[in-house]
Amino acid sequence: MKKLPLLLSLLIMCLFVFGANAQKTAFTVEDAINVKSLGSQTLSPDGKYLAGIIADGRARFGTDHFRFRDPSYLNVRAGELVIINVATGEQKRPFAEAIRPTRLTWNRRGDQLFFFQQKEDKLVLSVYDANTNKVKDVKIKDDRLLASNSIIEVSPILDEVFVGVRRKGWMEETMAVYKEATAGPVVVYDGNEPFLKWDKIGMMSSKSEIIAVNIKNGKVRDILPEGSYGGINVSDKGKYLTYNETFSLKTTYNRRDGAKYQTSFIDLSTLDSARAIYPKNTRRRSYRWDAAGRSFAWADSGNVYLDNVQTFGRQEAKNLTKGKAFEDEEKKKAVKFSLMQMRPDGKAVLLSSKKGWWTVSQNASDLKMIYQFPEGEKEKAALPNRNVVKWSKDGKYLYVSYSEKDQWNRGIQRFNIQSGEFEDLMTNGNLYSGWRFAEKADVVVYNKSDGDKPNNVYSNTAAFNSEKQLTDLNRWVANKKWTRSELITYRNVDGKEMKGVLYYPVDYEPGKKYPLVLEVYETFFNNGYRASMNLFANQGYFGLRPSVDLEQGYPGEAWVKGVTSAINKLVDEGKVDNDKVGIQGGSYGGYATSLIITQTDRFAAAINISGKVNIISFLGDSPKIGTRNYAAAEVGQDRIGGSFWDEPLKYFQTSAVFFADRVKTPHLLLTGEGDWNVPGTNTREMYYAMRRLGKDVTWVNYMRGGHGAGTNSVESDYHDQYKRIFDFYKKHFADKDEKKGDKTVETDQKYQNRNE
Repeated sequence: MKKLPLLLSLLIMCLFVFGANAQKTAFTVEDAINVKSLGSQTLSPDGKYLAGIIADGRARFGTDHFRFRDPSYLNVRAGELVIINVATGEQKRPFAEAIRPTRLTWNRRGDQLFFFQQKEDKLVLSVYDANTNKVKDVKIKDDRLLASNSIIEVSPILDEVFVGVRRKGWMEETMAVYKEATAGPVVVYDGNEPFLKWDKIGMMSSKSEIIAVNIKNGKVRDILPEGSYGGINVSDKGKYLTYNETFSLKTTYNRRDGAKYQTSFIDLSTLDSARAIYPKNTRRRSYRWDAAGRSFAWADSGNVYLDNVQTFGRQEAKNLTKGKAFEDEEKKKAVKFSLMQMRPDGKAVLLSSKKGWWTVSQNASDLKMIYQFPEGEKEKAALPNRNVVKWSKDGKYLYVSYSEKDQWNRGIQRFNIQSGEFEDLMTNGNLYSGWRFAEKADVVVYNKSDGDKPNNVYSNTAAFNSEKQLTDLNRWVANKKWTRSELITYRNVDGKEMKGVLYYPVDYEPGKKYPLVLEVYETFFNNGYRASMNLFANQGYFGLRPSVDLEQGYPGEAWVKGVTSAINKLVDEGKVDNDKVGIQGGSYGGYATSLIITQTDRFAAAINISGKVNIISFLGDSPKIGTRNYAAAEVGQDRIGGSFWDEPLKYFQTSAVFFADRVKTPHLLLTGEGDWNVPGTNTREMYYAMRRLGKDVTWVNYMRGGHGAGTNSVESDYHDQYKRIFDFYKKHFADKDEKKGDKTVETDQKYQNRNE
């Protein structure tokens, strides 16, 4: 009798759990649009405030894709500007409705947030005052336009903000070139000109003049003449402005030439002629700066150097590493260093080599290895992924993001430089991103999710012992049916171990076989909220994002070697119905989808979303992006490894359209008419080929869509695309059931005939 209450309580608990699950509703396409995120996160230096822009899927709707590269077209996405008090969690929204903000930047005190707003077809400079919770527009006493690619850099001592503007006459000159390329009436493309026409438009759009705006009275100081600038930074005392500059020379096809690069600084108090730290050179050089913006380090030919703008030119830069790594002469010659970070106070530099991590002081007196990698290649390959995200101000610790390679154990660690040991601060199965450490306070903010739900933002101390949730953007998802993800391991045809992310159907029942939809691209490891996978799970399907091993020169083989092995694993485990497997991908994944169905007929249905099908015709098929397609094939993502004239057969072998006669899989092609990345004219070649061959093919072209077809169009097209995808799989998975039924009847008839 004493056990009865316990049994009753367990029964009540089970009824409660199952009842709660039963009350949950399906996750729909409308829900996918409604999922919110906090973007453009910016933490104030004192760690008091986090600013960001809250937006849902509607922010991407309505883009005029046909005006890509139009110098007069602004398209800042709309969202809610929010200011979060990190200590209390209080949220303030300075505007009653969504605006179009960009380039959120705090001042050094952390009490003013500067940003641009798009108002009609222009940008305005605005400032939010954290003390009054009010926003005002800075009335700039200058009629030059704020540049769409402009930075915002706030002076630490003066009431000035540095921004980029277009020189007078820029809009008229650039628009004349753009209109000639798009409207004619006669367009001339001259191969003797140094630039392709669209490269010239891009080069002109990259240029701006740098000015300083007084935020109190709107007066302007001219700082730098027109140029293509980046990496602009003002030193802590407001004396020096450092910057990078790119000088375009010609259109390039190999991503290695066609421009020269320079790094310089200018004294803001005198505005004397700028001095080049790194004079014009065809090689890029990356610098690391201290927090004060005065000391800078760089790597060159395996050695690391240090200099300072205050003493620049009066003494030679220090070589911090030459001959200092080992006493043995041969070892000295063998070690080559690359630069990782500078300590915030500039007193030391963090380096890496094939041997491990090193530190060296600013006077080059104590180069030492602080973390040694294992000797064996297998042992090195097995090391967790670690990336340094912050060097503590006191120089004692390195904070490193952490992720193991064989399981979902992720988070952040602290490396003790003195002891040479890693300490787990927060590592677990959750998914983390966006680590932001306050410059002047013991505050860290970051994104976190359980790996399935959308992110929220959290704060913590640097000891990671006081986590606090700052946002709850999608509370309603608790009432929705949701997938759960799992990391799976399998071996491809070559025996190489691969990973994939498996998403389970909602209301999953062990022992039951389900349809499977694969979403392919390249390599996947981390899970994380993905609308498509959750939508397929709510259709009653498994979703899988499998990894493949792409080989330079032979990319077309990777998907059939890796994807099919992943499917086999799930079929062998009794999870997946082998006859109901679909495959799809977007962009490069769409290309992979069309290519793989020319090599195997095991898929019931296949969907290519904005993916090319003919690399040869694709080479010059996206004029607005210049030579990107040539570079992608020769030295980039397509991995062919040579030009069409060097490797014609490889281009032929990796173009699905030339093997359309082999396709037995029903194929759906989805494109956007305004797609400047992968024009629908390329994808449609597969439609015409398969139709000519009498194959099952459908092409849907969204006339307002861009890259991503209907999902990057207007809201009604977003719904339409997913409905077509669901209907396509449902139809062809059902066809497999009908064929099974026909075979069963046929087998029964044969058995009966034999008995007769």
